[in-house]
Amino acid sequence: MTPHFALSHFISGTFYRLPESMPMIPDQTAKWFVLVVDDEHVIADTLVLILTQAGFDAVAAYSGREAVHRAVQLKPDLVITDVVMPDMNGIDASIAIKSFLPQCKILLFSGQANTSNLLRQSRNSGHSFELLSKPVPPADLIAKLRDYSGSQAAV
Repeated sequence: MTPHFALSHFISGTFYRLPESMPMIPDQTAKWFVLVVDDEHVIADTLVLILTQAGFDAVAAYSGREAVHRAVQLKPDLVITDVVMPDMNGIDASIAIKSFLPQCKILLFSGQANTSNLLRQSRNSGHSFELLSKPVPPADLIAKLRDYSGSQAAV
């Protein structure tokens, strides 16, 4: 048993046990670089750990503004962002990132009810993003990222 897969991880008030059978991304597949954004440091850092253990390259940002600055520097393939954050919400950060990285995939996640109004406003402005509800089980998140990256690895 690999010790890092036996750890329990805390995501949005829920402990998840990482499956020991969670497969890695095959070596022949180029690693995707993922920027994880959440103003709750524990959530962002835990998601980075989970993604790294699953074979992705991942870093955290702790605000919408920081996400935009890091995206300029790091040019991620995918941004996973919380929606409701104090300085700049995840939708506004995503729109800003897409303006200079149009090929970047965006995946929003939120546990708050007022997210639907923000999503509706962004759709009315011509922006459409996929939303996952918190808490997100790690295996579901990895499967979604593999769908985005085109990896054929099964979860």
